[in-house]
Order: sequence, then structure tokens, then C-alpha cells
Amino acid sequence: MRRPALYSSAQRADSKPGPELAPATEVEVRPSRFQSFSKHLKLSNITLLWSVVGLLALLLAVSFSMSVRPGAHKLTQENVNAAVLKTLETSVLPSAQAKAYEAIIPSVVRVVSIGKDKDGKGGERGVGTGVVIVDKGIILTNLHVVQGATTIKITFSDGMETTAHITGVQPENDLAVLQAHKIPDDMIAATMRSTADLQPGDKVMAVGFPFGIGPSASSGIVSGLKRNFRSPEGQQMMTNLIQFDAAANPGNSGGPLVTMDGEVVGIVTAIYNPNQQRNFVGIGFAVPIENAASAAGMPPF
Repeated sequence: MRRPALYSSAQRADSKPGPELAPATEVEVRPSRFQSFSKHLKLSNITLLWSVVGLLALLLAVSFSMSVRPGAHKLTQENVNAAVLKTLETSVLPSAQAKAYEAIIPSVVRVVSIGKDKDGKGGERGVGTGVVIVDKGIILTNLHVVQGATTIKITFSDGMETTAHITGVQPENDLAVLQAHKIPDDMIAATMRSTADLQPGDKVMAVGFPFGIGPSASSGIVSGLKRNFRSPEGQQMMTNLIQFDAAANPGNSGGPLVTMDGEVVGIVTAIYNPNQQRNFVGIGFAVPIENAASAAGMPPF
């Protein structure tokens, strides 16, 4: 039995239910190599922890043996602190950004839309990003990434490829919900977190496929909340957006904006550029996860 969508224990905020979804199709489960890789990544942290524990046990044993010998130097708390500090200084610990990337990357997918051009010929229309929010293969992305596509191709983090179809849309927030037709047997869904306690200055990371390159990660901060943005064509005004300065470019659309815990607080949807050249100048926008999850009919908070 597969797990439902995951939500963190952060403070919840009210949200409105989204549109009803089309019935999900049967999905084929295939094994992947990611599970063993993930366990390997976490092994170093466990090894370091036990190394510190072992060092403390050795110091306590030495202290006890010295205390029972007449005239022996007594091991002090300062000695213990110095030994532990030395161990930590000589051990390389992963950064907060590296931990966030490790937590989210199993849930990030590459999205390729294929359709017909003006001459009626088929071909790749664009590359974007998606994030798995339920481990049966339900994926959030931007509507503009897949709109008009005759075929949608998905590539999971372990390299497995499949197709998908649209099961729901939320045009006012440029969101689409996809159902993958095949999934890895160890599919890991992202954990979503309320934006109720999100503040300007909080560290965030955008993960995706800018210009089709990736998966790529860029870090920055929340620059502002409740922002409005009008699409370059001037046809749509989006509201209540998260503004951030982590680098984002075409191809990041539909990807997750995550905290340093690797929890999703938004879906990257647009970048601001007064020169209309579609490259990043320091202002990106993301749809809050409350709105994004409601597009899948699952208000999480």
C-alpha cells in the first residue's frame, strides 16, 4: 500500500479545495538503483556519529584508569571538549544546502513536452521540471510547460523514463498535475511545508533543469512574500507569490522551491526580466505550496 502525500509538522494555513481530478490510471512499478545510492550517502553521517561516540567512550575509559592510579593526571571536561572539537574540525560535514539537495532530489523529475509546430511537424516544444508529491506518480509542474503537448515525457532521478498525462490544471496559478504511467518501485514523494511561518531572509533552494541542464541546484533567500507578477505577454496576472533570489532560468519552471530541510514551500513559475531576454536578473517567483497542492485536490494545511 503506497503512502499518501507527505506534509511536515510546520504551522498550517487555510486553503481552498482544488478542482476534481480525472481518475488516475494504473501505473507500472519498476525497480531503481536510487535506494542503495541514498543509503550510501547517509552512511557517512552515521559513521561520523559513531566515531564521536567511540572517542568519548575511550576518553572516559582513560579518565577512569588514570583516576585509580596514584598521582595520575585527572582528565578534565576541557580535555574532553578539546578532543571532540578536534574530531569535528578534522571531519567534513555536509552543508545545509547539500542536505536539502539530498532530501529533495529523489522527488525531482525532468519534464519534456512534445507537440506540433506551426508547420504541423512534431518535435520537442520545451523542457521543464516537476516534483512528485504522491509516490504513486502524481507530479506538480507548470501549466505552460505542458500546455498543448501531444506527448509528455518524464525522467525520474534514477534515469527511468516514462510518459505522463494531465489530470488537473489550475490556470490562475499556472499549475498542472501529471500522472506518470510508470514509476520506480522505491518512488519517494517530496514533503510539503506550510508557508505560514516563511519570512523574508529565510534560506531556500531551487532545483530543476535550467536550459535543460541538470538536475541543477541554486541557493538564495526569500526576498519577499505576497508578490504580484504579470506574464511578459501581459495576459495573466498572478498574485500571492513568493519572491526569491536563488538563480532560476527557463527549464526551472515547475520545479520545487525548498527550505534547508528539503521541504517544498513553492513551485517555481516565473522570473522577472525587464529586458524580456528570459534570463535571470535576481528576481524569481514561486507559487506557494498551499495553492499548488490544492491544484491536485489535496489541500495540505
